[in-house]
Amino acid sequence: MELKEYQAGSIQEALNLVRRDLGSDALILSTRKLRGAKSASGGSARSGQELFEISAVAGGIHTDSGSNHFDPSSLNSLKSELMSLREMIFLLSRSAHLMEGFRINPEAIDLYARLIRSGIAEPYAQLFLEKGGAFKANEQTASNNVYERVLKEIMKVVDVSEPFDQSEERVVAAFVGPTGVGKTTTIAKLAAELSLKQKKTIGLISIDNYRIGAIEQLKTYAGILDVPCFPAFNNDDLQFALKQMKEKDVILIDTAGQSHYDMARMEEMEKLIGRDRSINTHLLLSTVTSELEMGHVARNFGQLNFSAYIFTKTDETRARGVIINQLLKLRMPISFITTGQRVPEDISKATRTGILRLIFE
Repeated sequence: MELKEYQAGSIQEALNLVRRDLGSDALILSTRKLRGAKSASGGSARSGQELFEISAVAGGIHTDSGSNHFDPSSLNSLKSELMSLREMIFLLSRSAHLMEGFRINPEAIDLYARLIRSGIAEPYAQLFLEKGGAFKANEQTASNNVYERVLKEIMKVVDVSEPFDQSEERVVAAFVGPTGVGKTTTIAKLAAELSLKQKKTIGLISIDNYRIGAIEQLKTYAGILDVPCFPAFNNDDLQFALKQMKEKDVILIDTAGQSHYDMARMEEMEKLIGRDRSINTHLLLSTVTSELEMGHVARNFGQLNFSAYIFTKTDETRARGVIINQLLKLRMPISFITTGQRVPEDISKATRTGILRLIFE
């Protein structure tokens, strides 16, 4: 696969040259600004004029030989990180301001593509680039410096919490969220981590009286860990269970998965746990959920007064930037991240650097 370079007097002209030669599915590998050069690709730039250069390859995979060619297998592994010409033209056409920013610093296009590929929404990606100084003419330093500044801006929106590490008092934590988000499995992971590794005394409560076999699943985990497990179908049951386990360091409460549009059941849950300020409620959000629905989930579960996010199923998507999108919509700390089904391995405490690594790995 042959790497080709195209030079023109503007970003748009260079993109047009790529499209004319390689088609709309061409992959953009790099962009940069040149000074004092002649256009070698048929562009309208004059000698000495500021030029923009785009390096691109055809979108299809072709085998070839030569010193300026790519190994198709290695290119395949990069395609998810690159932006196609079709995508780039579409995005640039949506914002004249964005086009002007890339005219100032064409190398920011590569970073913009990476943010979009990671799942960060277009307006937020543009916001981070602006705050990171990517579009300021007097800050055109090395591209890795711009990248570092943009990452710092992203990190500013990430807050984390450690609900079980510092407290010397009993911690009661409830886990809420839509059906299938992984609440019971997450509780099992945390119970194993807290009891086996941190040597804390644990108690489990299930208030899931909707799903068949829900209490049995939690009791199975409780039996393996040798910790008590109580069912609670109403507030009296819940208070009884909490009293029975008053000496425990941590009590984890499993709740019924429910549609975030089922407001009648949401009100039932609010009466049970949402008004008890001694219960720390964590909202579980699956990263495979669309950004729009994730926002609806957080807003409707908000009446349960949750105090932290847990993002689950991060192993099932590469577009993990939805985490950042949600934080910008509703600022709330993240307590844990889950990365698979294994108990207890696939869970980790949220850290700012860990979340950035997860999004951009």
